[in-house]
Amino acid sequence: MSRKFFGTDGVRGRVGQEPITPEFVLKLGYCAGKVLSRADVAPPHRDRPAVLIGKDTRISGYMLESALESGLSAAGVDTLLVGPMPTPAVAFLTRALRLSAGVMISASHNPFEDNGIKFFSADGMKLPDAVESEIEALLDSPMALPASSAQLGKAERVHDAEGRYLEFCKGTFPKSLTLRGLKLVVDCAHGANYRVGIRVFQELGAEVVAVGSQPNGININDGVGATVPKSLAKAVVEHNADFGIAFDGDGDRLAMADRDGTVFDGDQLLFAMVKDRQARGRLRGGVVGTLMTNFALEKRLGEMGIPFHRAKVGDRYVLECLVERGWECGGENSGHLLCLDRHSTGDAIISALQVLAAVVGAKQGLKDYTHDLTLLPQVLVNVKLKGKPDLQSAPIRDAISRAEADLAGRGRVLLRPSGTEPVVRVMVDGEDRAHVQQLAEKIAEAVRVASVIPA
Repeated sequence: MSRKFFGTDGVRGRVGQEPITPEFVLKLGYCAGKVLSRADVAPPHRDRPAVLIGKDTRISGYMLESALESGLSAAGVDTLLVGPMPTPAVAFLTRALRLSAGVMISASHNPFEDNGIKFFSADGMKLPDAVESEIEALLDSPMALPASSAQLGKAERVHDAEGRYLEFCKGTFPKSLTLRGLKLVVDCAHGANYRVGIRVFQELGAEVVAVGSQPNGININDGVGATVPKSLAKAVVEHNADFGIAFDGDGDRLAMADRDGTVFDGDQLLFAMVKDRQARGRLRGGVVGTLMTNFALEKRLGEMGIPFHRAKVGDRYVLECLVERGWECGGENSGHLLCLDRHSTGDAIISALQVLAAVVGAKQGLKDYTHDLTLLPQVLVNVKLKGKPDLQSAPIRDAISRAEADLAGRGRVLLRPSGTEPVVRVMVDGEDRAHVQQLAEKIAEAVRVASVIPA
């Protein structure tokens, strides 16, 4: 079934434009409440269904939280409010409090003008496509309030949410290790991690230089955070720090930097976690990446005797593949990383702690610890669309075929539409950066031309 509103990471868009309007979100809350409170979707552990709502620091979160709460109440579902908390905290608290579902109000790494709604099941995992499709199918049906007002849902605030999540995160770091003596730059992107993302590392002993920790509702992801790693690198060098850690706006994406300002992406950080687990005999099965994962990681893991599988782009698909295979470690080069022996979803704080455990335990920096992984030059070009191009059209297919022939098996070409933005992503990796850049730009130009030609 094709879906109109749900993308690869929930419902997302520009605030004030459908679907991110109060009216739509109220209806979405009602429909989600009806589906998620069914016993076959989420077995109830309370007298009536209850859903937890978290949000990042966008100013529109207040408005959307109220609308979502109203819709859930109309469906007879209680709501528990936690305020600004990272996405993985919502997943953890939903599971820990034995609720029917969790909802996060966030547009992740997007600017403050955007917002979105993403759902978690009772076990703290992102909803399967089939359940999201059920919710969407109900959107065309009228709302029906309970026969009695006594059956409407209630709302309450969870006052110890941050403390619960803080202790959960700290518990994933080995008790035999400490961060004492380390100086860390922690960039919270003026987002949902602006409090807990600082406290975790301080309470484990590190000296923390806080960056991006003063949200005002409109500065989320603005020149800071995991999507602006140059800012992190600069701060690490300026403060003479040992490591830099950067989150995105909702706290599920990670970038890190070494003391000399070298930035490490998701592929390199995933490698560090996997290498450490294998060395300690704690790696279960193989590793799941995506179509965007650098070919060098796949090759190096093969040399280490570690199976590797590519999923569709999106951490939800990485998760599905991990669960299907009974494996634990996976992620995307964008910095969405999963350690299912630690959490049920991608968590930037916990991922950072796993990487720090690896390098602290080895008494090395990130560059030395990952020296045996040399990534191939990889170029990603985001093509903003003016129309809806046919990606199977002859000009685009010809451009891809010419690039693949040019690479002669020593690189890869990938073309995919974004699930959250009107963008087509063109990725090319190979042995020479200038050559790869040239090939990517040629394909991108073919997509641009196709997007302005009427179908």
